[in-house]
Amino acid sequence: MATRQKLIFTGLLLFISVQWTISFPQEELHASYWNNKGRQALHTALSIQPNIHQAKNLILFIGDGMGVTTVTATRILKGQMAGKPGEETSLVMDTFPYMALSKTYNVDQQMPDSAGTGTAYTCGVKANYGTLGVSAAVPYGNCSASIGNEVISVLHRAKQAGKSVGIVTTTRVQHASPAANYAHSAKRGWYADSDLTSEAVQNGCRDIAYQLVHNTEIDVILGGGRKYMNPSTTTDPEYSSLRGERNDGVNLIAEWLKNKKRAHYVWNKKQLDAINTKKTDFLMGLFEPGDCRYEIERNPATEPSLTEMMETAIKILSKNPKGFYLFVEDKGRIDHGHHGGRAIKALTEAVEFDRAIGRASELTSELDTLSVVSADHSHVFAFGGHSYRGNPVLGLSRSTAKDKKRFTTAVYGNGPGYQIANGTRPDVNESIASDKEYRQQATVPLDSETHGIEDVAIFAKGPMSHLFHGVQEQSYIAHVMAYAACLEPYDNCKLPPPSHAGSIHPSLLLTLMGLFITLLSLPIV
Repeated sequence: MATRQKLIFTGLLLFISVQWTISFPQEELHASYWNNKGRQALHTALSIQPNIHQAKNLILFIGDGMGVTTVTATRILKGQMAGKPGEETSLVMDTFPYMALSKTYNVDQQMPDSAGTGTAYTCGVKANYGTLGVSAAVPYGNCSASIGNEVISVLHRAKQAGKSVGIVTTTRVQHASPAANYAHSAKRGWYADSDLTSEAVQNGCRDIAYQLVHNTEIDVILGGGRKYMNPSTTTDPEYSSLRGERNDGVNLIAEWLKNKKRAHYVWNKKQLDAINTKKTDFLMGLFEPGDCRYEIERNPATEPSLTEMMETAIKILSKNPKGFYLFVEDKGRIDHGHHGGRAIKALTEAVEFDRAIGRASELTSELDTLSVVSADHSHVFAFGGHSYRGNPVLGLSRSTAKDKKRFTTAVYGNGPGYQIANGTRPDVNESIASDKEYRQQATVPLDSETHGIEDVAIFAKGPMSHLFHGVQEQSYIAHVMAYAACLEPYDNCKLPPPSHAGSIHPSLLLTLMGLFITLLSLPIV
């Protein structure tokens, strides 16, 4: 996050409105404002025409833990970071024309996890809690049961069809959500061979890092997770006190680079910036031993942002005339921030996630690229109370509770933010609530806040995006993406070729049209 943005955000957190009349644009007082806004929205809705052509490119954005409440709070925070009240702001994902709800439960559990949900939206098959790339016939942790019950991801099917494929994440690339694209594992925690159980070793199951290199040839891999790729005898290049976690002595980074042309490995931002995307076909970038840092804590000189990683990936993948599939996830640090009960970390991550979605829209065309934004699951994060318009997202309710103490409008249903001692809870003020380490109060004491059970949103635009409608099983996402690109089992979909694929970008076309209209209005001499 830029220094200027941090200053704006800090100022917003410290601001509590007293004069409600200055908390919102004055034009909103007039009926004409809302009538005009309604007419504009109606005109846009009436103008929407489904794109029934085949998709050349597929981009799946997953905001890990990004429930609807998080989307709302992120929207307001984005506006407040720009010096506005915030509620009237639109996220980039808000502008996508089609929307649906996704049911997130796992086959064996009402409250889902990122592995079972990742299997659903990448492979089209619902699975058990904690399992990756296998059907629900596989119990958690049972290696032998996974043999023969593997399910295939859209990423793998896209690669088989000749497309380039990539993964970008702010977590370790072996984590549940990205791993669902390439791995088959009865246990999501089998990151390196040192994590495997004796039963898994005896039955020939491989760790997730090994599968990253050997299962599917992935053209671009960007995120964290160095330690799972290196032997225990290898010292980390950035942190001299840390070593790799592999017991087999294999350097999987070297294995991945082997026999590849125009391939590079990088581990810091300077190296990433030096990559010539026009002359690079394969790129692996692992910027931390484990997960990448939170956006609010990231050093922009040494570690790239999600947007920067994603932009590099698109520039490399888009050189393929057959198109590409790209998985982009802000895992987490949305998810991890909520687990820790620290809403500020989750929401600033979500703002960066939306920025990445916007940049992807600038780099691709809606005519031939299906873009889908969703979440694996929600969290028990709530956002309410009594607050004036423009109240800081992480600020206080204007009224006190029955115990005569103040409370923040953002709270958690459970988690480490439980603060009741001797039957009472601590008071809170703006200074306390604005600290980046502050944990919003929670009603039930847990070491880690839990996932939510409710539906999450799906936002979509591009070819066949109109198929996202109503309330759907989460596994439906993979089926729409496969159908839109005519991938197995829909390779006989008979959709017409991508509309104007490779033609002028819509934004440039609008600019040229505006210039043409201006020229027509000039007097003839």
